[in-house]
Amino acid sequence: MLLNFVLLQAAASGMMNFLPMLLIIVVFYFFMIRPQMKKAKDHKKFVAELKKGDKVITTAGIHGRIVDMNETTVVLETEGGGKIRFDKNAVSLDSSKGLNG
Repeated sequence: MLLNFVLLQAAASGMMNFLPMLLIIVVFYFFMIRPQMKKAKDHKKFVAELKKGDKVITTAGIHGRIVDMNETTVVLETEGGGKIRFDKNAVSLDSSKGLNG
């Protein structure tokens, strides 16, 4: 009987030592990993919905209007009349909607 009590006490103590680590993992998931996954999903959707004529801003800060695009790249026309080819994933914001979307 005493042996069962000691074993139960040791098992409970082991679980109590493991509980803080489990709580840290849960907090990291809900406050860091999950929002980052949502942000990546939203960016993927944004990139899929790009079309010719959209005014966008790249991750490098270049403002332009989409004049041509294919599966993986877009061609932006800048204010000076120059054209630059970018990877679709380098487009970060739709400037026609403003910074808040």
